[in-house]
Amino acid sequence: MFLFNRLFICLLLISMNVFSQKEKSTFQIVPLGIKGGIDEKNLSAYLLAPVNTNDYICLDAGTINAGIEKAIENKVFKVSTNEVLKKYIKGYFISHAHLDHVSGLIINSPADSSKTVYATEKCMKMIENHYFNDQTWANFGDKGPGFPLKKYHFQTLNIGEETPISNTKMTVKAFPLSHVNPFESTAFLVKNENEYVLYLGDTGPDAIEKSDKLKTLWTAIAPLVQNKKLKGIFIEVSFPNEQPDKFLFGHLTPTHLMTELHILEDLAGKDSLENFKIIITHLKPPAKNIAKIKEQLKNQNDLGLKIIYPEQGKKFVL
Repeated sequence: MFLFNRLFICLLLISMNVFSQKEKSTFQIVPLGIKGGIDEKNLSAYLLAPVNTNDYICLDAGTINAGIEKAIENKVFKVSTNEVLKKYIKGYFISHAHLDHVSGLIINSPADSSKTVYATEKCMKMIENHYFNDQTWANFGDKGPGFPLKKYHFQTLNIGEETPISNTKMTVKAFPLSHVNPFESTAFLVKNENEYVLYLGDTGPDAIEKSDKLKTLWTAIAPLVQNKKLKGIFIEVSFPNEQPDKFLFGHLTPTHLMTELHILEDLAGKDSLENFKIIITHLKPPAKNIAKIKEQLKNQNDLGLKIIYPEQGKKFVL
């Protein structure tokens, strides 16, 4: 009986140790839109919050209302669409000002509550001058052309500077990306406590863009990968490998993505990306191309990545 008790205690301690080492979720994500292309009901927009909170930020804002409705259908939210829009979303982070990343923000602005829109200087100028300018749309911001209605606070992000996110406990750091050089997009490194998520807006590969922006980004985040502080990377793959480089228009294919991630692994260390979570965004229709992209990524995944394909309105955690 004594030996049985000792064995039981040992097994209990081992199981407790295994449980304590299990990866803890830090972030919860609700995709409001996941695609690139022509589906206006399902364009790039990802709600991100610390787990067990409703302090969401919206990473890009191509589709808002239709995505919230889909999430409510899936019982992610048990409140009205209006309440999610007004109370749960604490701010918007716009990677670049192409319409498929801002149209939801613009269209929903009359029904929204006061909050902050974050973008780099170049992106913010485009938002002010071309959208919220009292001509294309009423100026719901607090600066820019026409008569500012001051519903949104337009906050310019300085590249590489850690910035607190209003009404949350998170911070963000912005990095430039090349999206048809010299046009800029943005990557957002979001921090919650001592854990991180990296979200990339549209980006082309360095080799095609004649740029070093992705290499610079990989260098900055490599220590977080080494120390297992980075919970995952949201990154686009818009086209299958058959798309000619001259028609990429600042986007990635499976081959180009894997080439870039090999560079990250070289910087972070051998096998550092084993089981690392890569969330694929901005898949462009038609459906046969999306299926082809998924198959090509599966076949080319020689880094042992855990590849995630988010679904509109379905919550997941990192």
